[in-house]
Amino acid sequence: MRGYTFSVTLPRYCVASFEGRGRTFTETERRWEYQMTARPDFCVVSGPDHAGKSSALRELIAGGLALPIVSVDRTHLGPGHLLLERLHGAIVADVGTALGQAFSPDFLTALSQTLVIHMRDRIQRMSGRPILVDSYYYKTLTKCRMAGAAKNPMFDWWRSFPQPRRVIYLDVAPATAWDRARRENSAHPLECYGNDVGQEGFETYQRDLGKLIREEIAHLPVTVIGEQRSAGHTARAIREVLDDEYA
Repeated sequence: MRGYTFSVTLPRYCVASFEGRGRTFTETERRWEYQMTARPDFCVVSGPDHAGKSSALRELIAGGLALPIVSVDRTHLGPGHLLLERLHGAIVADVGTALGQAFSPDFLTALSQTLVIHMRDRIQRMSGRPILVDSYYYKTLTKCRMAGAAKNPMFDWWRSFPQPRRVIYLDVAPATAWDRARRENSAHPLECYGNDVGQEGFETYQRDLGKLIREEIAHLPVTVIGEQRSAGHTARAIREVLDDEYA
């Protein structure tokens, strides 16, 4: 068979040269290799839907929290990452409302993985200083499992990602979460069982979600913060845990 020789010109950031059996890395590859092998130092704030994470994080920022926050919430995304906000919105508005019909649980997992990998990449790039991470992959993985993707092979990969030194778990009664979602008119199909968003399906789902998240983080040090009177009280409780952790 005749052999063919061809060449492809690639941008400098994705070109690697090979010399004999050794590999010569570009500067970008060296930086990325270092980031992926560094040991990041971070804590995670987790909990079921409407547990008060977003409000507490806003309170922490307003109170002068020194730790940078990694999150896919639009409040914490820079102009270069607005794609993630649109993707998250599409998952909720388009995939969630047609899950099991137009979209499969594995499709939901594939899209959600983009958000998970972004958080992992951000954590790796910020290695060398303490970080506070919003939810990380724990709730996303649990929700994909509950949607029907129980044995997706990507879950084992996610579980191989860097692990936090501590998880701060915000516990909230499902009835309280429902009241918050109803006041904000923000409950959606990925937060409840059934085709229609209703209190019974919501509260049952949140009860199961909390149980499965706790199972997912069982191998880690966990501090549970019970239901608080306000976002300010929740933020102060989180701050106390962080001060003790990084004292």
